[in-house]
Amino acid sequence: MVNSIDDHKNNYGIEPICRVLPIAPSTYYRAKYLECYPEQRSFRRQHDDFYTSEIRRIWQDSKCRYGARKVWQQMKADGIHVARCTVERLMKQHSLQGVWRGKGKITTHSRDDQKRADDLVNRNFNAHRPNQLWVADFTYIKTMNGWVYTAFIIDVFARAIVGWKVSNRMNTDMVMAALNQAIADRNKPKDVIYHSDRGVQYLSIRYTDRMDDSGVIASVGTTGDSYDNALAETVNGLYKAEVIHYLKQSWTGVNDVELATFEWVDWFNKTRLHSTIGYVSPFEFERRYYDNLNLLGEAA
Repeated sequence: MVNSIDDHKNNYGIEPICRVLPIAPSTYYRAKYLECYPEQRSFRRQHDDFYTSEIRRIWQDSKCRYGARKVWQQMKADGIHVARCTVERLMKQHSLQGVWRGKGKITTHSRDDQKRADDLVNRNFNAHRPNQLWVADFTYIKTMNGWVYTAFIIDVFARAIVGWKVSNRMNTDMVMAALNQAIADRNKPKDVIYHSDRGVQYLSIRYTDRMDDSGVIASVGTTGDSYDNALAETVNGLYKAEVIHYLKQSWTGVNDVELATFEWVDWFNKTRLHSTIGYVSPFEFERRYYDNLNLLGEAA
């Protein structure tokens, strides 16, 4: 609710929004104050933040396979004394779920009460031309100064990364920056199908309005389906393997992650050989596509 007020306060003002929503202005201002001064939060909130960081670390170290029971056991082995019910509560709160047999894991924050677009992809990650289908996702990086998040947008045709953003906030601004970059760098293409999961960042009013204004067609994956955004998750895996885990064991914060990501994206698009497109780089694959179009045009 606080994020929703932040999204619209410049247009309507905080107090008028609070009169419509079930929240007092004082509650909103208190929440914003605690964002700036986290040390003023209750001991339970501070403990929850610490436990959540450790839970996420263990969960990610397991390649997102561990459920609450195994996370709790690993925390005990690491000397972290916490009740199992606390682990269950925090994992549920942050949508962290282990692998179920016959059911995919859920790895993003989502809300069932938000209106979402249909799934226009249905796991068919194929495109016949550039700017036909984009997929989007983001991933987590643990740094010495807290968690950092990297959002990517990939053009399915050549597997090119067309938009990206590194941020220390997992919010709408992060994914909006990646979207704006993709739209600008691809010369404002129309009727691009833009596929994402059900993360609240991708379902915010401000974000969906931006897609509508840009002529981008939203597609949202199926709830609880671990394969509904497989191509984007594959790029996240490559990024983790080739940058985050390969270059160094620890990261300072946003700045060094951003620099390394910039260098990797440039190499990924211009140099890296991709087996799915015939062992050429994404930009080379696109160049060949446009060269063929020009030859066909000349022949006609």
